[in-house]
Amino acid sequence: MTRESLAIRVGQRFTGDDVVAVLEAVRQRRGAVPGAIRVDNGPEFVSRSLDWRAYFNGVTLDFSRPGKPTDHAIIESSNGRLRQECLNQHWFLDLADAAEKVEAWRRDYNRVRPHGSLAGRTPIEFAASLPARARLAYV
Repeated sequence: MTRESLAIRVGQRFTGDDVVAVLEAVRQRRGAVPGAIRVDNGPEFVSRSLDWRAYFNGVTLDFSRPGKPTDHAIIESSNGRLRQECLNQHWFLDLADAAEKVEAWRRDYNRVRPHGSLAGRTPIEFAASLPARARLAYV
């Protein structure tokens, strides 16, 4: 796992169709789909549109067990870091302002910050050292 943050979207409410649109944008940018996606049990992930997209693209949806955030500790850690370092540090004027600030944080997280779990490399540096398919193995 590269620890890359491939996309963060800002909004008031998300549907399964919104998640599918984000995944499609990532697929177009990366040129392939991952073998599996780790998700929680939120209504945007437990949707027919996401299930169909995953099925038709051969992607496994790896759901965490309800009430067990430790099933996906890396996701929880990343969410906590986003909350602490970005969401709690900024005053957002509107959704566009929030999207701009969150995207700047995501770029910094991927391109500037070394991660101990990646031998001191940034997620982008680490991903570049992997074969193309390995970069998409598990998002």
